[in-house]
Amino acid sequence: MNTASFNSDQALKLDHQLCFALYSASLAMTKLYKPLLDELGLTYPQYLALLVLWEQDGLTVSDLGERLHLDSGTLTPLLKRMESAGHLTRLRDVQDERRVLIRLTASGRQLKKRAARIPGCVLQAAQCGVSEAMALTRQVQNLRDRLTA
Repeated sequence: MNTASFNSDQALKLDHQLCFALYSASLAMTKLYKPLLDELGLTYPQYLALLVLWEQDGLTVSDLGERLHLDSGTLTPLLKRMESAGHLTRLRDVQDERRVLIRLTASGRQLKKRAARIPGCVLQAAQCGVSEAMALTRQVQNLRDRLTA
């Protein structure tokens, strides 16, 4: 459907809204993840932080926030809870005390083994293969990047 034939009545239908498709898919995805993450004692944002730290331990709070698209006001309480749970430590950088470094503990590293089954469970629930999931991921990432440019 091209934009010339997309009249205002059509444009205002809920099922034609990209924002609603993304929003409702996000709700469904979060609902799917909840029981999987409950088994690990994690919230979804904590899981996302761990995904980043499993890729690269020792990041600064600002680097982690940039990667997750979260500001420090949102990230700091999340990291405090994760530190209290024993999954990570936060230390001031000795070379620049304004920077706070995040390091996984043994407990945080061990969670990676337990979390390894989650992607497979998600693919199974979504009834799609790895290549389809990666293609969808790239499309949504491209959309995000265009919207934030």
